[in-house]
Amino acid sequence: MTTAQAATDRTPADPAAERIRRWRLVLGGEADGTGCALTGRDAAMDGALAALYRGTGAEPGPGRPRSGTRTAGLGGSAPQVARWLGDIRAYFPTTVVQLMQQDAITRLGLDRLLLEPEMLAAVEPDVHLVGTLLSLKHALPESTRETARAVVGKVVAELERRLADRTRSTLGGALDRSAKVNRPRHSDIDWGRTIRANLKNYLPEHRTIVPERLVGYARAQRAVKKDVILCIDQSGSMAASVVHSAVFGAVLASMHSLDTRLVVFDTSVVDLTEQLTDPVDVLFATQLGGGTDINRALAYCQSRISRPSETIVVLISDLYEGGIRDEMLKRVAAMKASGVQFIALLALSDEGAPAYDHAHAAALAALGAPAFACTPDAFPDIMAAAIEKRPLPVPADN
Repeated sequence: MTTAQAATDRTPADPAAERIRRWRLVLGGEADGTGCALTGRDAAMDGALAALYRGTGAEPGPGRPRSGTRTAGLGGSAPQVARWLGDIRAYFPTTVVQLMQQDAITRLGLDRLLLEPEMLAAVEPDVHLVGTLLSLKHALPESTRETARAVVGKVVAELERRLADRTRSTLGGALDRSAKVNRPRHSDIDWGRTIRANLKNYLPEHRTIVPERLVGYARAQRAVKKDVILCIDQSGSMAASVVHSAVFGAVLASMHSLDTRLVVFDTSVVDLTEQLTDPVDVLFATQLGGGTDINRALAYCQSRISRPSETIVVLISDLYEGGIRDEMLKRVAAMKASGVQFIALLALSDEGAPAYDHAHAAALAALGAPAFACTPDAFPDIMAAAIEKRPLPVPADN
């Protein structure tokens, strides 16, 4: 349990007493049956938890008694919430703080309070907070915009630090392996492809193959470029995927062997390719929340394909189509028939299986384009497989 994991910064000598103490924090309330009284830091932690999850009416703070009535624990007071945010940062590790912030926004409707700069400065930045800020961007007062941009920039920088090097390394190797060279140096010979290309020259009596044609790896600077189109659903449910997609789009755009285009859509389509040098600019150019017209978005992407056999289209969407379903499927079929590598990701985030349109996912699978959720850590391997035209390593939990 989250509470039990975060509940202590000390280890009592008596394991049984510690176990009761943790249950006391989990259960809350005065008549919890544990017989364990909370004091000092434990009481403050319990108050912070109660304000969010048990609605006691107590303002979070060290040692404050709880009334036991089920009223809103945080109310609408910005100073009160700011103190609560400070408390949970003092009592819990960062991962738990982020979870509690997310719960406070969804359970208690605190998103409007994020319009105040001092409140925004108090929160722990994470992907979900960025999604909330982007959905509020048109309501942000001038005094809050720079703080909001700094929060988004911090999250983006952390994601780039975590994902960029591995993505470039994985995709760079895939690009080298995918490009064929007909007169390779000995160290660059791709023996697997060379053998397959010369099987007709097998000499049974000598049990050998005469390699009339050598196939080798191209060096990165000589590799034929691949065209990548990221087509991103910016409906409200896709907020975390939009954040990760913007980061990956910037990373892919930084690779000279790839020509990367980033397109976002709801019922309209916006090409943000020119802003890919700065993923923060990309995110503030999105419009989270509208409807969904996948068919229109794919029509735009299809119009930008000039080398089908060297193009990878990545549709990131929960597939809840508000446009013309049959036309959408026809476009996917046409792209695949022309040689395009088509990938449908139901989500690009660290969360579990998303809600999605099962009928549309099944229809895409029937066209040879299986739809599945993908974590950011798995995305480079999936893209590498697409570059090399190998079967996609679909995660086991899909």
